[in-house]
Amino acid sequence: MNLGRHIPPYPRNEPVLSYAPGTMERSRLQDELHAIAATPVEIPVVIGGERIRTGDLGVLRAPHDHAIDLGRFHRADRALALKAADAALAARASWSRTPLEHRMAIFLKAAELLSCRYRARVNAVAMLSLGKTAHQAEIDAVCEMADFFRFNVQFMHEIYGMQPENAPNAWNRMEWRPLEGFVFAATPFNFASIAGNLPSAPAMMGNTVVWKPASSAVYPAWVILEVLEEAGLPPGVINFVPGSGAAVGDPLLSHPELAGVHFTGSTETFRRMWQTISHNIKPAHYWPRIVGETGGKDFVFAHATADVPALSTALVRGAFEYQGQKCSAASRAYIPASLWPALRERLLSDLARLRMGPVTDFSSFMTAVIDESAFDAIRGEIEGARRDPSCEILHGGGCDGSRGWYVEPTVILASDPGSRTMAEEIFGPVLTIFVYPDEEFVKTLDLCNRTSPYALTGAIFSRDRAAIEVADQRLRDAAGNFYINDKPTGAVVGRQPFGGARASGTNDKAGSLLNLLRWVSPRTIKETFDPPTEFTYPFMG
Repeated sequence: MNLGRHIPPYPRNEPVLSYAPGTMERSRLQDELHAIAATPVEIPVVIGGERIRTGDLGVLRAPHDHAIDLGRFHRADRALALKAADAALAARASWSRTPLEHRMAIFLKAAELLSCRYRARVNAVAMLSLGKTAHQAEIDAVCEMADFFRFNVQFMHEIYGMQPENAPNAWNRMEWRPLEGFVFAATPFNFASIAGNLPSAPAMMGNTVVWKPASSAVYPAWVILEVLEEAGLPPGVINFVPGSGAAVGDPLLSHPELAGVHFTGSTETFRRMWQTISHNIKPAHYWPRIVGETGGKDFVFAHATADVPALSTALVRGAFEYQGQKCSAASRAYIPASLWPALRERLLSDLARLRMGPVTDFSSFMTAVIDESAFDAIRGEIEGARRDPSCEILHGGGCDGSRGWYVEPTVILASDPGSRTMAEEIFGPVLTIFVYPDEEFVKTLDLCNRTSPYALTGAIFSRDRAAIEVADQRLRDAAGNFYINDKPTGAVVGRQPFGGARASGTNDKAGSLLNLLRWVSPRTIKETFDPPTEFTYPFMG
């Protein structure tokens, strides 16, 4: 019984720790890195709180060093996927009626556990299993994940407070019901925070979830689940089913009780999921909510007045942080001819100082890409550019998979603005640059807008306000997150809600109230205090 109007603590973004030499957080993180690398883990399937060991094992290895055995995880099959759906449906009866303040408390506690007691562990797991530097792990696996928990609680509080107007003799109310059925969350490898947010955002709103993490990111997902369980999340609210898309995803997408899908991954995978759902819509009880954030071919567009050091820094950080494995990573750049000589000199100078190495070496700016499949695909794109007469590799291009999956930061100069690496998503440390005539600024803006089917992130660099205004208008539909004089990566929960349209997804803006609205089904209630007792109206007299 709710006996008060409970207002949650107002959220603040989790401070990012520096991990500078001599700091306590650096020492603790290094200790945790050694401990995790020395202690292989065994991760079960979790359904209705039950730990299930199938014996069908996947291997967990560090991308930067194949010899590091992080452990094993048990894969779910079709039968366990359906069992997880049943567990979610069974848990819905009590969870959907759990008072708002008790749901809030679980996720607020999870944020505190994550940012305090679990901080070193979750960062170390993200570094070793996902190939993240200490900084990239910190801003993702700890800070953004804690921000999602805290800010989503605030957004949930605001949604419940959205109530209709009243009139004399009646009270109008809005009830924010969870969806009927279960939500299927399919999460990516590249961000632990996204992996945690996709199942937790619907769960926060009273839904129950079946969660399939990416096979290359099971370990950090498991730690997040442990945090949620310690925070008090009841069994069956989030069911954890690692496994293949065919074994786990297909039976859930065709399930008649599917209420929604929360997805981040490739555009092609999302397209196939949508088709599977549509082919099975007739026997379904509901119209499933489909929320997806997919690919990007993100751009940096420079005007002739752009500041060269700022532009070069944005290109290096935007294209090569986390090895370019961000859907928001800078992948193509449009540079005016008058600016190109100075930018080329600065960019190559910056890249000459960039260090690539293992995650345990804190001087590394970049480490290895996630796995052999990604390594082979990125290497294939670089070799294709090497053979393309319209492309020149200005920097990098080397690939070495002997110990870890290392791909050098690669810069390609393209004379053809429609070349493959200017138009196709690569998802690796590859930046392609097209140099345009200064007088064709507007024409090239339009070219940028139509070159790629994606519309996720983009940036304009200029010190001319009129040029910024023109770019803002011409590129309005080209990016769901648009940056002025900043790199196109690094969206912060509560500050830059994230998502794009076109082939980049449904643009439901993770990190905002808009996303949580997708996981509720409103019911309007009108209560009349003195109802009429005669059917006739005055005009009939």
